[in-house]
Amino acid sequence: MAKGTIMLVDDEEYVINSLRRSLRREGYRIIGYVDAKQALEDLKEENVDVIISDQRMPGMSGMDFLIEVRKRHPDIIRILLTGHADMEVAISAINEGKLYRFLTKPWNDEELKVTILNALRLRNLAVENKRLLGKVKGQQDYIQSLEARYPGISEVKRDKNGTIILED
Repeated sequence: MAKGTIMLVDDEEYVINSLRRSLRREGYRIIGYVDAKQALEDLKEENVDVIISDQRMPGMSGMDFLIEVRKRHPDIIRILLTGHADMEVAISAINEGKLYRFLTKPWNDEELKVTILNALRLRNLAVENKRLLGKVKGQQDYIQSLEARYPGISEVKRDKNGTIILED
């Protein structure tokens, strides 16, 4: 069973294959795209946890791609990969695309693996947080419906020591 789904987007197939080799033993489901627009289209059907995108691609830059991913799928963790360590692009990408990380080519395999592992942990925490918030909201709605039917049911009376007072 896959630990998570990683989408790789780079206009150079050999980079995608190299990233796959770096991650082959990690147990991830990996899908690769050489076209950012096609990757965006397929995100309508694919359940992806983390996207790693190259910055310089024809048609759509990695930054523009990840900004669009953020708009459409804000829960996906986004990482920008580039061979051009331009700090201005990096800062803009992190701020506008709300990126998780910025990695440079050539990448360090261990850094890549740790980055993805931590990104998946962050995603899992966000998913669990959303689930728990939904549960709390449901409980609040239920209490409000009970209060509407039985006014005062949610009130708790206490004595001066804080002990709950039960009435017959």
